[in-house]
Amino acid sequence: MRSYPQKSIKLSPLTVVSSFLFPLMISSSNLAHSTEFEITPMLGYTYSPDLVNAERSGDSSVSNNANFSLALAWQETSSQRKPSQGQGQVLINYVNRDFTDSTGTSHDFDTLYTHFSGVTFIEEPSYITTFGVGVGAAHFNSDYDNATYFSLTTAIGTRHNISDNLSFITEVRAYATLVDEDEQLFCQSGTCFAYFNGSFWLDTNISLGVAYSF
Repeated sequence: MRSYPQKSIKLSPLTVVSSFLFPLMISSSNLAHSTEFEITPMLGYTYSPDLVNAERSGDSSVSNNANFSLALAWQETSSQRKPSQGQGQVLINYVNRDFTDSTGTSHDFDTLYTHFSGVTFIEEPSYITTFGVGVGAAHFNSDYDNATYFSLTTAIGTRHNISDNLSFITEVRAYATLVDEDEQLFCQSGTCFAYFNGSFWLDTNISLGVAYSF
C-alpha cells in the first residue's frame, strides 16, 4: 500500500462557509432597501459514486444517504411587484455517509458543499421552473483526514407558491468536484483504505424544501 506524508495545512468547514457568507453580508447591507430575501431549508437524498479500493483492483462502495441543505437567496423587487426573473443564492449542503473497504469495514466519509449560484425563473401556468448554476467548494472529511476542492453545481427544479411568502420547492442537483485521485483522505499512518476513482467526483441530490421570503 502507498504511503504519503501528513499535511500541515487544513481548511475547516467554518473557513469554507465564512469565505462565501462574508461577501454576501457586505452586499446585502447595501441592497437591503431594494432586495427581497429568502431562506430555504431542504431535505434530500444523495446518490454517490464508488471509491476504488486500496489495491486499486475493485470498488469500495459508498453509501447513498440523506442530506440537509440551507439556501439564502436574494432578488430585486420593484414598486410594480413584477414577477422576479431569478435570484442570487448561497447554498450549503451537508451529507453524512460512509464507505466500505475491501475487508468489509465501514468508515465515515462526510461532505460539506458551499456554493454561490445564480438561479433563473421560468413562469409556467401553475408553477415556476428553476435552473441554477453555481461555483464553490467541497469539503471532504473522513475518519483520517480532510481536504477541500474546487466544485461546480447545477440544478433544475420547481417552485409552487403556497402563499405570498411561502413556496414549496423540488430540486434535482448535481455537484461536480475536481479531486486528487492520490489524495490521502482515506489513509492513516501509511495505510490507505480507498482512493478517489479518478479526478472527478459527482454527487447527485433529489431534494424537497419550503422557501420563506421576507
